[in-house]
Amino acid sequence: MTGPLTGIRVLDLGQYIAGPCAAQVLGDLGAEVLKVESLRGDQARHIGPFGEAMVQAYNRDKRSIALDLRDPGGRHVLHRLLGTADVLVQNFRPGSAEQLGIDAETLRREFPRLICASVTGFGSRGPSRERPGLDIAAQAEYGLMHATGAADGEPQRVGFPVADVTAANALATGVLAALFERERSGRGAHVETSLLEAVISAQAATWGEYVLTGTAPRRKGNGQVNAAPAADVLVLTDGAIVLSAYTAEKWVALCELVGRPDMVEDPRFADNPARVRNRPEMLAALRSAFAGMTREQAITALRSAGIVCGAVRSFDEVAADADVACSNVMVDVTDRSGRRVTSPGTAFTLDGLRRTASAAAPAVGADTADVLRELGYPDEAISDLTTRRVVGAPTARPDERRAPR
Repeated sequence: MTGPLTGIRVLDLGQYIAGPCAAQVLGDLGAEVLKVESLRGDQARHIGPFGEAMVQAYNRDKRSIALDLRDPGGRHVLHRLLGTADVLVQNFRPGSAEQLGIDAETLRREFPRLICASVTGFGSRGPSRERPGLDIAAQAEYGLMHATGAADGEPQRVGFPVADVTAANALATGVLAALFERERSGRGAHVETSLLEAVISAQAATWGEYVLTGTAPRRKGNGQVNAAPAADVLVLTDGAIVLSAYTAEKWVALCELVGRPDMVEDPRFADNPARVRNRPEMLAALRSAFAGMTREQAITALRSAGIVCGAVRSFDEVAADADVACSNVMVDVTDRSGRRVTSPGTAFTLDGLRRTASAAAPAVGADTADVLRELGYPDEAISDLTTRRVVGAPTARPDERRAPR
């Protein structure tokens, strides 16, 4: 599968997650992605296993060219690359793009068809525009942590970099729209998003509740603030399950399933507002009814009654799940050392197909020499640039060279 973006070239100047993830989405749709790194590489390469996981997760099938953009020679190489590119993706620290002369306003004067895509922490116009952006700061400052966690516990972050990933997918969506518009107008665009906007936008339904009720969301642990039972957890003999049965019809079905039809008429549980007020008593009754059951027994019974439920699973269990296997969402690649790397791919298919990855994340500068040759640099010039540390072009052993693309 080549993908609908075949023929599109993306320059990925991103670090860590937000920028590289956005470029990865475009690459999974068929674009050629060149990862433009410093001579030391993406900063994620230097923070241990967590950083290595970022690199492998968000840099499949990219080629890497290492440039010293502080050197005029490095900026000259980038300038030549820009003449071949359709999209530039970056999540630089505030002000860095302007210092290098590769901000959107400057580039679009010379490359009017170029789509410049940027992620910041807190937007480019407000008082926090110069702050570096980190996922955890966005989760904390824009309501997500305040509403996450046990009612009597401390605020909790979401268990993955949700601000980074949400911003990355928003940026990729914006780039797709800009590419479509360019087909009609011939002009590029500057696509911007921020971790701030990503976190706020992702909480649209919660924000809607706040507007409608006038009450700010508060930590409630498992369960939803204004519905019950909804996303409530029951601990069983071999783990936990989550269930929702807050409509009148589903509540009746649940009460009948557990042999407690009296709960339907109980004034404490007679309607959804009453169940919300009396959630502890309701959950105590349900936990008593499911006592002694395994997850499989409870899930089977609940599904037979048409009640939404799910087992709370570990990553080990997810990896062995038959539905996950049938979805083909996991992709396998082999890195330069021969190690098999498995990671989730793009979360959708086109006509039932998902682009199959062929290569793991590249080493820093693994493709520098090849890319420079494609730009017309003779080998003597490449050797000179490498010696002067303007570019990074490691010499791979013959058995480590990447397959031609």
